[in-house]
Amino acid sequence: MNNIQKRRLYLVGLFALGIAAGAGLILYALKQNINVFLAPSELTTTMSADYHLRLGGIVKNGSVVREKEGLGVQFVITDFKHDVTTRYVGVLPDLFREGKGVIAEGSINSQGIFIATQVLAKHDENYLPKNVYQAMRNRAT
Repeated sequence: MNNIQKRRLYLVGLFALGIAAGAGLILYALKQNINVFLAPSELTTTMSADYHLRLGGIVKNGSVVREKEGLGVQFVITDFKHDVTTRYVGVLPDLFREGKGVIAEGSINSQGIFIATQVLAKHDENYLPKNVYQAMRNRAT
């Protein structure tokens, strides 16, 4: 192998390494902005209490219980297969209603209650997982 071929090989290697590093940085940056959530039927009981996740579904009718003092509220998030009791302390969004979509961010405690640190109300059911959206449509008919 002569010097020109060696130099080309080094340049191609450096180019490939640069592309790989750039792709890695882009994927790392995008990973932090993905807004994926789990439905209640997708949760497992083996998740540790420090595992932070987003839980999405419908607020079950008749499940919202507000504390008499303070901003605490307890409600049930359902996907019509499984229910998850959720506890949140704070101001709820204006669109938060029973029977409407919600995404709660937090973790599950040792009693199986989801402790939410943030609650987001969804304005449109089009953002539901496909299986939940189909179940809602089937219930309506």
